[in-house]
Parts: sequence; C-alpha cells; structure tokens
Amino acid sequence: MTCAACAQRVEAALNRMDGVTASVNFASESAQIQRNLQNHPLKQLIAAIEKTGYSVPMTEVAISIQGMTCTACAARLEKVLNRLPYIDAQVNFANETARIVAPEGNLQLDAITNAIQKAGFSSAPIETQTTQKTAQQTWNLLIATLFTFPFLLEMSGMLLGRHAFIPLPLQFVFATIVQFIPGLRFYRGAYFALKGGAANMDVLVALGTTMAWAYSVWAWQQGRHDVYFESSAAIITLVILGKWLESRAKQKTASAISELLALQPQTARVYRDDQWIELAINQITIGDTLMVRDGESVAVDGKILSGRASMDEAMLTGESIPVSKSVNDAVFAGTRSTQGSITIAATSIGSQTQLAAIIRMVRQAQGSKAPIQQLADRVAAIFVPCVLAISVLTFIITWFWLANPSTALIHAIAVLVIACPCALGLATPTAIMVGVGLGAQHGLLFRNASALELASQIDTLIVDKTGTLTHGKPEVSEMIAMLGSETELIQIAASIEAHSQHPLAHALLAAAEQRKIKLSPVDDIQSDAGLGIRGRISNMVYQIGRPDWVCRLQESEQVQVERMSQAGQTVIAVSSHQQLIGLIGLKDTPRAAAKAAVQSLQAAGINVIMLTGDNLNTAKAMADSLGISQFFAQTSPKDKAEKITQLQAAGHKVAMAGDGINDAPALAAADVSFAMQSGASVAIETADITLMHNDITHVAAAIRLSKAALRKIRQNLFFAFIYNIIGIPFAALGLLNPMIAGAAMAMSSISVVSNALLLKRWRLQ
Repeated sequence: MTCAACAQRVEAALNRMDGVTASVNFASESAQIQRNLQNHPLKQLIAAIEKTGYSVPMTEVAISIQGMTCTACAARLEKVLNRLPYIDAQVNFANETARIVAPEGNLQLDAITNAIQKAGFSSAPIETQTTQKTAQQTWNLLIATLFTFPFLLEMSGMLLGRHAFIPLPLQFVFATIVQFIPGLRFYRGAYFALKGGAANMDVLVALGTTMAWAYSVWAWQQGRHDVYFESSAAIITLVILGKWLESRAKQKTASAISELLALQPQTARVYRDDQWIELAINQITIGDTLMVRDGESVAVDGKILSGRASMDEAMLTGESIPVSKSVNDAVFAGTRSTQGSITIAATSIGSQTQLAAIIRMVRQAQGSKAPIQQLADRVAAIFVPCVLAISVLTFIITWFWLANPSTALIHAIAVLVIACPCALGLATPTAIMVGVGLGAQHGLLFRNASALELASQIDTLIVDKTGTLTHGKPEVSEMIAMLGSETELIQIAASIEAHSQHPLAHALLAAAEQRKIKLSPVDDIQSDAGLGIRGRISNMVYQIGRPDWVCRLQESEQVQVERMSQAGQTVIAVSSHQQLIGLIGLKDTPRAAAKAAVQSLQAAGINVIMLTGDNLNTAKAMADSLGISQFFAQTSPKDKAEKITQLQAAGHKVAMAGDGINDAPALAAADVSFAMQSGASVAIETADITLMHNDITHVAAAIRLSKAALRKIRQNLFFAFIYNIIGIPFAALGLLNPMIAGAAMAMSSISVVSNALLLKRWRLQ
C-alpha cells in the first residue's frame, strides 16, 4: 500500500464480503477482520486482498509430525489444524511433516502444538520462513539510484557551468531502466487501483513520470533537445527513497511490539525425567516445573514453588521498583529476577500468558482507527481524482497562456508528483501507534484508538471507592453478635460469602481462616448486585449485605450502624427471617497515591466524583480524607450507570474508573472506562483502558498521554493539509521543478512519521 486510498480500497473490498467487517490501517500495514470462519476461510480473505493488487506477507513453518500411521491420520490432522484461526495447513504423510502458513505476526506455535497433541500426535518445528518486502525495496532503490546518479552529475555540472553532456541514447537507456524496473511497482499499483474504480498515489507517480518519459522519447525522435529523462528518473528514485525511509521510520512507530516480544526468552530450564533440561518455550506444557535463576527472565506465567526473588515487573506495570515474590506468589512471562532464584509451576503458556494478551491488545489498538481520522479518510477518498483534474486544468491553462506545450507539460507533471495522499493517511495512525506503544511500556493498555483519543476529552471522572481509591483489601475491624457468638456470626457470613468475588467477601474469609473456623455447606445461593447475598445453611436462610437490605433495623441497632459508619467502617449485617443476627464492621485503607492523584486530576480541570455502595457516613469519611467534594453513597450498579447517563445528558464527557463486577455496567456506559488490572476480569474486558499498576495515579497519566498523542495527530494533519494546500498551487504556477516536487512529496510523509516519533519523549511523571 502506498497511500490512504490504497487502504480504503482494500477495506472496501473486504467489507463487500458477506459477514465480514474489516478495518485497514495504512500506517501499520495491517487489517483487522471479523469474519465467519467457515464461510470465509483465510484463503478467501487473502484472495480478496490480492484481487485489489496487494499481497499479504506470510510466515511459513514446517513441523515434523510423529505418530501418524496412515493417510487417514494426515487427513484428520490437517482438518484439525485448518480449524485454527488465521492458518492454512497441509499435512504430508509420506515425509511426516505439516506445512503451516499464516499471515505475518499471527503464527502461534503453541496453539498449533497443542492442537497436534490433542489430535494424538507429537511435533517439533523444523524451520520458519517469513516473506520480507525490505529486500525488494532496497534492491529497487539501488537500481534506481545507480541509473539516476549520472543525471545528477550532469545537473551538478550544469550548475557549475560545466557540460559533461550525456548522449541522448544513453539518457534514454538509463531513464527507461529506472522507469520500467524499479518503477514497475507504480504501474502495477496504478493498474489495480484503476481496475478497482479508484485512484491512488501510484496513479499520480505513474502518470506523471510516464508523461515526462514519453514526451522526452518523442522530442528525441523529433531531433529536439528539450528532453526530461532526468526528471522521470529522479522523481521515481526520490519517491522510492522516500518510501524506503518512510518504511524504516514506520517500523520505529511499532517498536513497542518488538520490545515486548523481546522480553520473553526463547528457552527455559525445565524439570523432566528427573533432570533439568533446556527446552524451547513452545515445548513447555502447563504444570511443568521451571527454574528461574538470578538475572533470568520468566518464560511462562506461573506460581512459585520454592525460593524467593525480587522481580522486575516494569514491562507489566510501568513501575521500575522490583517486587518481592515468595512461595505461592504469581510470576509472569517476560518479567525478570533481579535478585534470587526460584522454581515455578507453569500455569499459562504461549498465547495464554499475560504478556501475550498485552501484545494482542497493543496490536489491535495500534491497528484500529481513531474518530479524528474520519476527516483524513474522506479527503483521501477524493484527493487523487481532484489532483488529476487540477493537473489537466494546469496543462490546458498554461498551454493557452504561454503557448508552450513543453512548459505546460512540466507544470502538469509537477502537480501530479507533489500531491501526497500518503501524508494524510499516515498523520493519525502513526501517532496512534506510538501513543499506544508508549502506554503499554508504562502499564497503560489502551483497547483501541478511540480510547486514546477520547481520554483527552473527558471533564468528569467517576471513581469507585473499593479497590480503586482504596487497596480493595478490607479487614474485619469490629463484630457485634446480636444472637449467638462472634464465632457463629463470622462462620455464617464467611460460609455464604465464599460464593462471592466481592473484596468484602475476601475479608470475611480471611477472618474465618485466621480464627480457624470451618465453613459450613451452603445451598440456594442468590445475590443481588450491590446489595447483598443470601443462602441456606441447615434449612436456615440467611441474608448478608447492606443493613437496610437484610432486614428492618430496630432503633438501637440503627444507632450501632451509624456509630460504626462514622468511624469509617463499612458495615454489613447478617439476618435470618428478618431478624438481625449481628453486625460486622470492615475497614479499608486508601491507596497511598490516591489523594495526590485526585488533586492532580482536579488541577487538570477534571471533576472527580466518588460512587460507592457504602453508607453515607463511611463514604463521607473517605471522600473527606481524599479531598473529593462530590460523592454518592449506597449506589447500586444500576445507579452508577444511570448517574453516568445523567452527566452525559448534561453535556459532560464522562470517564469511569472501577475494578469490580458491579462496576461493569457503569464502565460500559462511560465515554471512556478505566479498570484496575487486579480487578475482576469482566471489568477489565469491559474497560477501554486497563491500568496494569493498579494505581489511580495512572488515570491522570493516561489522560496526559492521550492529550499528547492528540496534539501530534493535529500537528500531523495540519502538516499534511498545509503541504498539499501550498504545494499544489505552487506546482501549478510553475514555481516548482518536477524533481523538487518529487523530493517534497517524499519528505512530506517522512516529516509526518518523524513528528509522530517525537511523541516518544513523553514521560510517565
């Protein structure tokens, strides 16, 4: 693809297929496709792309298969492999190999290995090959430069008053080689573009250089000396040079992916057959015991079996301070032991690791489109036809005005080659790629480009209390047993809350474990989100939750609840058949950076509002300690979502930060949603931005990164538009030589990508 028009044509071709939804990103040179696997296998999608004149870089791996006994085995295994997403597999029984082909970046060896093992066979990779375009680009550039260089010497000599004239036949040979060998890519791209009923940068370059070359051939045959062989050759060389430099710069915008991939070691020490052996990571299975020595990186996600270590988890959280880990603690692929040696049991491998999930999320976000790109897409759709029209008008008007067809032709060619739809196509996605990559490096995972853009626009932040402003690990601070003993009270509460994932449930379970209280079997569990949970123990139905939900309280009981609440405790009540059995007070501590984060957000003009299911007194105590002036207590999940909707109706751009299952409706309703990585999986899956460091301070950091990325996008769009607005009229008026115009066109794309790369100077603090 050479410009945004190319990306739009590929996108349109894919979206014309029934059941296919595609988004094509010119900067990342990738397509995100949602499709029905059976109706649209990989071959069909690739064929649709190739029909538009483009190719999909493929990765091929040959795998040795052991255990096949007949051709039926090969046929069955081939069918199993072809059910996997992205891949095309052929299994050969004769040489006991499987040939796997997948789009570049989508070959997941662990998934393939697992599928082979489940089918009853064993495997080992033989070799992997990836199709590369860089070598072809370099080769074209070398040929173009070699045969254009004599023209540059000729022009330099003319500037110095020396005329080392190249014979016209030799000029013809040099220009023709450049025109139809390195320049063949422009003809091919133009052919497929026009065949598809559209026009792109290839059309402009092919048309402009062909006009210069053809006119020069005609003038030479007529015995004239006003030829422009040097123009056609120099334009093609400069454009190819620009594309080569642009490609190298674009690779830097996607460097976050390669840096993340480099974190995971390719081998690990695994305990097999009563000995430690070195294995490739694709041969590790869940449950294997691995050794991580001092200074080594972890190959898989796992749980520590023995030893202690300080782990550098900066790649996950953005936090540079090592984290102390001991037995039963979780460790993650890509993290590194800075001190200490441990053995771990593999719990997630390959594409199931947290590192792999981050890489997938970053890839998807970098390949998505931001709303601000819609303007550039609309302009790019009509850009080339408009330039062609301006070029024709320039030729006609200049010929009529100056009565010189040669000069008119040069002006028209300059218009064609200075116009640059590439800069328009690169303006937004390059900044998005850098911004999303930076976020991943600092523990800020943006789900898509829209989240990166919209985060800069919010003026109101709704914050859940438990687990977001606080550590989310409350402890039992007080118990009042109305009937029976405190031991019976905590036994009932912990037995039923064992079926809940709420942070308060964990506190009750911890209290029961600390007191060595055995839990009772529970039946008929029912929960009411944000209010409480009920269950049956030995034919007695108990309710646990908000005091006003479990039963009607007596005046003396209400006094006790208010006293505990005013002390900053979260109060839950336990009742049976509308009779209060007891009250349990739990206390959670604010996160160390919560107050500073709130102040930082408020200083940035963002109104911070706290919503919590706690009672009014507890909520007020927490809000006052953090400097939050506006809060709402005793809110259910529905109430939280409705509050966000009300604020949006009033014209506010609202973000929501939470971590619990009960936050999911509010997270979905918000314009932008933040979830703590330590929170419930449903909250993370719903959120637009995941904070890997579990620190609300990073909400402010994500907003600052969003604003920095949006500034770069606006700067790039300004550069792209102003370049074309100024450059095209200059060329039409004859104020630009075609060769200068070609160089300017090449530099416009490079300048946009380079400006996006300046975003890498952004820092978390």
